[in-house]
Amino acid sequence: MSDLRSGLGEAVGAAFAALGLPAELGRVTPSDRPDLADFQCNGALAAAKAAKRNPREIATAVAAALEGHPMIASVEVAGPGFINFKAAAPALSDRANALTVDSRIGVCPADPARRVLVDYGGPNVAKEMHVGHLRASIIGESIKRICRFRGDETVGDAHFGDWGFQMGLLIVACCDADPAIAAALDLLLTEPESWSGDDEAGIEADFAARISLADLDRLYPAAAGRAKTDTEFRDRARRATAELQSGRFGYRLIWRHFARITRAALERDFHALGVDFDLWRGESDVDGLIPEMVAELDDKGLLIEDQGARIIRVAKNEDRREVPPLLVVSSEGSAMYGTTDLATILDRKRFFDPDLILYVVDQRQADHFETVFRAAYLAGYAAEGALEHIGFGTMNGPDGKPFKTREGGVLKLRDLIDMASEKARERLREAGLGAELPPEDFEATALQVAVAALKFADLVNFRGTSYVFDLDRFSSFEGKTGPYLLYQAVRVKSLLRRAAGEGVASGPILVGETAERDLVLLLDAFDHAVAEAYDKRAPNLIADHAFRLAQAFAKFYAACPVLISAGETRASRLSLAALTLRQLELALDLLGISTPERM
Repeated sequence: MSDLRSGLGEAVGAAFAALGLPAELGRVTPSDRPDLADFQCNGALAAAKAAKRNPREIATAVAAALEGHPMIASVEVAGPGFINFKAAAPALSDRANALTVDSRIGVCPADPARRVLVDYGGPNVAKEMHVGHLRASIIGESIKRICRFRGDETVGDAHFGDWGFQMGLLIVACCDADPAIAAALDLLLTEPESWSGDDEAGIEADFAARISLADLDRLYPAAAGRAKTDTEFRDRARRATAELQSGRFGYRLIWRHFARITRAALERDFHALGVDFDLWRGESDVDGLIPEMVAELDDKGLLIEDQGARIIRVAKNEDRREVPPLLVVSSEGSAMYGTTDLATILDRKRFFDPDLILYVVDQRQADHFETVFRAAYLAGYAAEGALEHIGFGTMNGPDGKPFKTREGGVLKLRDLIDMASEKARERLREAGLGAELPPEDFEATALQVAVAALKFADLVNFRGTSYVFDLDRFSSFEGKTGPYLLYQAVRVKSLLRRAAGEGVASGPILVGETAERDLVLLLDAFDHAVAEAYDKRAPNLIADHAFRLAQAFAKFYAACPVLISAGETRASRLSLAALTLRQLELALDLLGISTPERM
């Protein structure tokens, strides 16, 4: 289904072609001056130099050729050669009515569709998520939804941080903190042949009684700090890491407990944010693949000895800055962080064979991913360009630095959600909303408002920029905020319920008033907004469209009474309101935001 912009562009391109000029010059964009025109074309200025003609003369000829076109109410030439268009009311009406029967509300699927894996979230074992995980989760979820809606076969992977030196640190820290755990692990060198599943479950139950996520959250920072200065402690942690990775039975049991209690808390917080993963694969899933991969890299002549370590050189002659090599095997014989990332790419190629892998990770990791990606291309684990780092900025406090608690610590994500929920309750009561809802529905609505506030405040910015966290502003029901969008959606739902209660039927959309025109023009622009967000991995373009759509509906609602009008006008406006709600809810869903039925 062609949108107005595309249809008009084809007509303008044909007019340029009739003048012996390239049809590509007929590219049409929304007008820079919507008070004067709906669309504009600047092709005459680009054509002037090549054609050696005055741009205004070319523009005038194009405009003359378009007079009387059924999509165009008026065409005018402005300035040195800008061509301005106003869409005809019948064309707007036809487009709106076509959207009402389109299940995709005007959004065309990607062609061709791809297999896309989105790597986001990045939670670690033994740690509750903090605000630093917020952006990866929110942006990654939206990008996954956009790709999936455009028709790509898309999976989201949390890429669980469950392996490596941090696990050895935790095992040693738990043993030091509780002698009973140390004694149990000393006995469990290998799995006893006489053991049953019940015996194993009993040991794991003992771990569960003695070690909570709060314990791990407390022990890990202290252990990491101690390892920097205490060489004996660091060496014990390294040995524990090696024994875990070589399969020591007791260490595998306690490691499994670490992962289980962490994942339960992570799933709770992710679910509260409306973030869900198709895969919970972790770094440990590729540990067994690393020896085979290292041998293959060696056979391909990619591994180079360097001061006892083994590296892959990825620098290119044309590089304008130094790109470090990928350290694959350390001088101590250990696989490194980048090695695991490279093995993960190989693993993903084998089980999913993606056309594209998107890594939604902090922009500060850009150099690391550049090195890993180049190594993957050299090894043949991915086609050139099939790996893409979707970097993002930081969520900052008023001081412009990454957001902290008042005490200077890192704020846990659960605490942030609770803060936002309490602010949402306060805002709902201030606005006189939700008073008639049962308590459980009020709480559910408050959480929806809180999540909308957090998500929209993040996604309305281009992901590459940083922004200042301001919960008071984000939670307002006025301005460019998530709660404002929810309020507008609920307002339409209320209107449709009243119409149904009064037996008012909808009918064909007939565009006449200015506010109706403006609303339909925005509805028409949705396909372009989604396509551009998809191509640029930029959910902010959908967030901006949703806000402008909500604003246009508010103006329409004020200027064009629905239920107190009559006949075909009332039926038309009711249809237009219902269409707006469908598109607004779809746009919000692509951002990972759900709308309540009532407030």
